[in-house]
Amino acid sequence: MLKLADFSAVIFDMDGLVLDTESTYCIAWQQAASAMGYDFSDDFCLSLSGLHYQDIELKLLDACGGEFDLQTFNRLSGECWRDYVKCNGIKIKHGFTGLLDLLVRQNMPYCLATNSRTVNALECLELAGINGVFSVIVTRDHVQHGKPEPDVFLHAATLLQVDIKRCLVLEDSHAGIVAAARAGAVSVFIPSTAQVDPLAVELCDLMVGDLAQLTDVIA
Repeated sequence: MLKLADFSAVIFDMDGLVLDTESTYCIAWQQAASAMGYDFSDDFCLSLSGLHYQDIELKLLDACGGEFDLQTFNRLSGECWRDYVKCNGIKIKHGFTGLLDLLVRQNMPYCLATNSRTVNALECLELAGINGVFSVIVTRDHVQHGKPEPDVFLHAATLLQVDIKRCLVLEDSHAGIVAAARAGAVSVFIPSTAQVDPLAVELCDLMVGDLAQLTDVIA
């Protein structure tokens, strides 16, 4: 069984792991698609979870056809998203505060490693009221390749001055678990959607229901 004492640092994903952003993205994507005459199912929106925006655009083109206006969609979805989160904010995932308290008590270094761009990550953290929590933040802007490539986790380990093999990576998406495996890190899979990818389950070192359960396991 994994124990916190066996590691030298913890690396958090952001979307769907620390923050409940995926539900807000789905709402915005569906509103933007509807305005353009398209109908995006919940399942389709959730399939975009954890992907870099360039991969999201490829999936949009594949689903909607090459004539799909990405520029208009990106503009509309951005407007819809900001309107929604300004009214509703962004929720912190259950168990994050308790796990963070444990890391602080144990003097365990931690950081954030996300496929989001820096400006988007900082905006989300601020909207959730935790913009001062992570002193080290690695985003897609800092590396050549996003998840599922290992770059963000390897860069995070370098900044923390910790061997990646001594890092515990916390992820909610298939792309993130693949990236952690390719990096050589130990990973915990905490799915944020009802549909769980079997490959992610196979690749991860531990799967739990939420961050509170993880805290109970590793403490």
